[in-house]
Amino acid sequence: MSEEKLSIKISIADRYYPLKIAREDEEIVRAAAQRINQKIEQFNVKYSGQDSQDALAMATLQFVLSLLRYEKDDEPGNIMNEIVSLDNLLGEYLQL
Repeated sequence: MSEEKLSIKISIADRYYPLKIAREDEEIVRAAAQRINQKIEQFNVKYSGQDSQDALAMATLQFVLSLLRYEKDDEPGNIMNEIVSLDNLLGEYLQL
C-alpha cells in the first residue's frame, strides 16, 4: 500500500527546502527546522560577524553531540531506527 506524501517547504538558515514527507511527520519536521534555526540564531548573536555557514556548522555540531550522548545512554537499536528514518528523509529530499 502506497503511503501518501505531503509536500512542504522548510526554511533553514534563510534557505528553503522542499520536502516530501509522511503526513504524520510534518509537525516534527517543522519543529526540527525551527530548533535548527533557533540554534543558528543563538550562535549568530553570541558570535556576531561570523558567516552563516559557521553558525550552521556549530549548530550541527551541537545537535550531533546531543545525539551521540543520547546514543551512548540509549539502547543501540532505538537510535539506529532514528538514524535510518533521518537517512530516508534526506534520501527523499535529494531525489526531488
